[in-house]
Amino acid sequence: MINWYLCAVESPVFFEGLPPTSVSTTNWKERIGRVLLFLGLELEVFYKFITDEEMLVENNRFLNHDTYTDIITFDLRNDGLNEANILISYERVKENAEAFKSSFETELFRTMVHGLLHLTGQGDKTAEDEALMRTKEDELIQMFHVEH
Repeated sequence: MINWYLCAVESPVFFEGLPPTSVSTTNWKERIGRVLLFLGLELEVFYKFITDEEMLVENNRFLNHDTYTDIITFDLRNDGLNEANILISYERVKENAEAFKSSFETELFRTMVHGLLHLTGQGDKTAEDEALMRTKEDELIQMFHVEH
């Protein structure tokens, strides 16, 4: 059995605008790389962190939703690319952390993992799917624990 915690991972993970946290960029890349490996996702993932207002514009532009959201996942594998682009509103993550009485780092990790779960086909449009998504997020957070 592979020990996911100790497995060295060449991470295909890239960040733009990663908000400052007590977790180093290298550590974030390693954790997300391990989750990718665990989920069997062999692709490059590009995370871009933006404001709520920027996310509202993108949500309108790509999904025709005039609402705030914490994440939008773009799976580009159907376009012949072996990658995904994930937009995350760091302001929404901060609000969610406060609402759920969680640390910013844990909620940030949850949101990053959420995008990866979408890449596996996991949805969250129904109450049942949303509950299953939350369970899977919790499992991955426990496996690849974010807190120091």
